[in-house]
Amino acid sequence: MNNDQLKPADLPKLGQRVALRVLTLFGWRVLYRPLPGPRGICVVYPHTSNWDFMVGIFTKWALNLPFRWLAKDTLFKIPLLGTWFRAMGGEPVDRSAKTGMIQRQAERMHAADWYWLGITPEATRGYRASWKSGFYHLALAAKVPLCLVYIDYPNKTLGIRDHLFLSGDQDADMAAIRAVYAGHQGLHPENAAPIVLSDRKPN
Repeated sequence: MNNDQLKPADLPKLGQRVALRVLTLFGWRVLYRPLPGPRGICVVYPHTSNWDFMVGIFTKWALNLPFRWLAKDTLFKIPLLGTWFRAMGGEPVDRSAKTGMIQRQAERMHAADWYWLGITPEATRGYRASWKSGFYHLALAAKVPLCLVYIDYPNKTLGIRDHLFLSGDQDADMAAIRAVYAGHQGLHPENAAPIVLSDRKPN
């Protein structure tokens, strides 16, 4: 058995153990290593199915870590849905503010005692030709590590164990990221984006 595999005996709370057993019941296993600090970005790839959310949320409950994610602020104004999003770790982003988003998010991360942000760089379950580059520029601006999270459907494995500190050399950094994700496939592998950054650099 892999030493990184999360087991119910590793978890202190009943709710955590129940969440992990639900995943196990459906054949999933979670590989986990402690995060390398109180702040960082979880890059989740590949993201090709709505089922990714269910696997991810049960893993979040099993780990009992308050991972956060971002969505446009208008979604949080919908009654009940907005409250539920916040309870699930969602935070609103004003996308009408075209400049300074990266720096504002970096400041928000450092204002918190613990802030790990989950990002799907494909930004869609359908095919696109590249990754959005926001996660990369945010990690450099905030000087935080990445945790490269993969959801591997053929092996029913969710991995939260590979950590990377970016060098700023984009070619070398992306090569290291590709090496971690090599061989891991989503539910619809034809929809997975190539692991290259888009040319557009956010502000």
